[in-house]
Amino acid sequence: MKVLLIEDDETIASFIVKGIKECGYLVEHATRGDDGLDLALNESYDIAIIDIMLPRRDGLSIIREMRKKNILTPVIILSARGTVENRVQGLRIGADDYLTKPFSISELIARIQALLRRASGMAGPTVLTAGDLTMNLETRVVTRDGMPVELKPKEFALLEFLMYNRSRVVSKKMIMDHVWDYAVGIGANVIESHISRLRSKIDRDEEKKLIHTVPGVGYVFEERNLE
Repeated sequence: MKVLLIEDDETIASFIVKGIKECGYLVEHATRGDDGLDLALNESYDIAIIDIMLPRRDGLSIIREMRKKNILTPVIILSARGTVENRVQGLRIGADDYLTKPFSISELIARIQALLRRASGMAGPTVLTAGDLTMNLETRVVTRDGMPVELKPKEFALLEFLMYNRSRVVSKKMIMDHVWDYAVGIGANVIESHISRLRSKIDRDEEKKLIHTVPGVGYVFEERNLE
């Protein structure tokens, strides 16, 4: 999962970035409103966290411009402005949630995960399921048919991305953008290698396979019988 954070307070931003990364998500941070808007309009994110009072461009105008351009990325407003009128205004402009400062990082993470579930059409608290595969986002425990599956952090992030996009074809570029950081400069072979290892851990010896290759396009995650 890839998060855009637009926050000019470096102390608050570092606190949020640390918390988001500990969940295994990628995060890009902009301190100025104009820079944040440029990222929001030209890059792909799973969720955006936007402060209102920002230098160069305020957060409300960023959200307004995103919606005007039909960018539907879920948005959480994070602001010191906490009156009912402020919250109503933010939600009416197009934000999906509103959290006032001061806040707890655990509440922010819970709201991020709730919006991600809503965006993917999944229900339930913090557990993703597909057939007999279960992924607990809080305890980071994965099981298949009740048996634990040991995953490395990047494998966990990759599986989470695939499960959130269940039954949708995802390209290698989409995986690269949402699971890896561009700065790492990885190639397609790295993604193929991780997909292969993930397959061996969750699909090997199983009659119903979950990860499928779409030749020339990418991958799709859904339950299918072994052909």
